[in-house]
Amino acid sequence: MDELKSVIRDIPDFPKKGILFRDITTLLKDAKSFHRAVDYIAHRYIDKNIKYVIGIEARGFILGSALAYKLNKGIVLVRKPGKLPSDTIKVTYDLEYGQDSLEIHKDALEEGDRVIICDDVLATGGTVKATIELVEKLKADIFECVFLAELSALGGRERLKNYNIFSLLQY
Repeated sequence: MDELKSVIRDIPDFPKKGILFRDITTLLKDAKSFHRAVDYIAHRYIDKNIKYVIGIEARGFILGSALAYKLNKGIVLVRKPGKLPSDTIKVTYDLEYGQDSLEIHKDALEEGDRVIICDDVLATGGTVKATIELVEKLKADIFECVFLAELSALGGRERLKNYNIFSLLQY
């Protein structure tokens, strides 16, 4: 895992002073590292009867798509309002300074579908918590929430303590 961590670039003071941003784009562009990360994660879900990977906008689409492909499963998208073309359900959630919303197609999942929710980084957990709410409204079964990296100091895991969480890399 240290080899994968070494490929992720640290950018100080982004997006604002005092923040150390973990830039995964350097891992994504390195074919060997990206392939290795997807393989490590996918191996965890082989023979777990997962029906879909839920990808969260936007970087969750990248990892989620690669994971769905590797597992030979479909991917279901969770997007910002107005981006999905058919009937949707929406959840609004609080941010540090304001609110945001996410949507999923009403017919994206059926009751009992076993899914994993995938995003690039677990930080405070707000976005994934909203995604969980959407998935639960459609009565799907959340097997686990999976992340490429976790920023442990921001407390996202604690916010999601009632769910199975897997992060390949921890900071």
